[in-house]
Amino acid sequence: MADTARPFIVIYVVWHPKFALGHEIAKVLFEHFRRESFEKITGGTGISVVYRFATAGDSVSPLPIDFSAAETSAVIVLADKNYVCDDVWLRYLNQIADQTDATGLGTRLFPVLIEPNLINNAKLAEQALQWCQWEGSFAQLTAILIGHLTFQFCRMLRHYLEHLRRPGKGEKELLRYLEPVGVFLSHSKHDGDKAGERVAKAVRQKLSATDGLDSFFDVYDIPPGLRFQKVLLSKIKVSAVIAIHTDSFSSREWCRREIIEAKRHNRPLVIANCISDKDERGFPYLGNVPIVRLDDENSNRVDIVIRALLDEILRDFLWKCRVELMRPNKKKPRVTFLPRPPELISLAALIPAAEGKRSIIVYPDPPLGAEEERLFHAIAPKIQLRSATEWLAGAVR
Repeated sequence: MADTARPFIVIYVVWHPKFALGHEIAKVLFEHFRRESFEKITGGTGISVVYRFATAGDSVSPLPIDFSAAETSAVIVLADKNYVCDDVWLRYLNQIADQTDATGLGTRLFPVLIEPNLINNAKLAEQALQWCQWEGSFAQLTAILIGHLTFQFCRMLRHYLEHLRRPGKGEKELLRYLEPVGVFLSHSKHDGDKAGERVAKAVRQKLSATDGLDSFFDVYDIPPGLRFQKVLLSKIKVSAVIAIHTDSFSSREWCRREIIEAKRHNRPLVIANCISDKDERGFPYLGNVPIVRLDDENSNRVDIVIRALLDEILRDFLWKCRVELMRPNKKKPRVTFLPRPPELISLAALIPAAEGKRSIIVYPDPPLGAEEERLFHAIAPKIQLRSATEWLAGAVR
């Protein structure tokens, strides 16, 4: 087993030194992708965010980018009038474009047009993110940018993960890269004020308006003639899930089944807390994942829920990449890798399979608290819990 010293992904943010807002945008990106949530998944390094806005020593040229420093690289170019009017920086942009084309899907260039009609290169203009067309405050604009970028980073890491699992190149690789991220909306139709349906429709509308995202919306997307249960549960196994937790959610059998299936298959999951009065009996398996307060009267909160889910999808791909690199060559002792801290439902599929043999669960850092470990030991004494750092250090007793 081995953990890679080379990061899975490095983000480069490029802007012209005269573009005053460039540093503020870069700082927001840095703080988002370097935060603790990603550090735990990647093993303490987080997602590297590197700035490129200065020249190299006495040279008039910007600092070069070494694409061999990471498994995948994303270059975000904040293009304003200063940038496109400077021949040196424009040549730098075209050079990066040529480099990314040559390195394949593992390296991507994302021009961000701060102002309209800046880039004459048709190819670059076509793939640019249109900051200039978005509406809102600076915080809202940077949030939109983060959402777009996170989805693209998920694509890049999915491509890298496929490379780790099944090395090779070809048309199938490109098609796999372009597949949308499936999103399942788990909700109840039995709220007196129809809150579950109303919020689900609002989320679906937002998802439909976001390039590349696809949603799966309950029975309405199940083709005629197929069994409801079979299609529903099979879709959850391959989708990211948003659970719209309204007052009646926990009382509905199918809502509970959907969450259990999502947890059993370790799907990315976010809870949208839409409780308006009370939940008579809170469903115990709605925890251990991000919970976002969603007031269906405030449509801006829907964007926050979607971005939280995208973060979970990104964390999931980061973890799967790390697992592929640190997975032991030998099958004994039995090791199960979980993308989030284990909970008692994690034992459901492990205890029958273990057949009384020693088994180990490995999960992202930090280690569980002593109180949780004692609970696990009381229920499943032959299953050991180890954070990724403990596992890599050989701290298996």
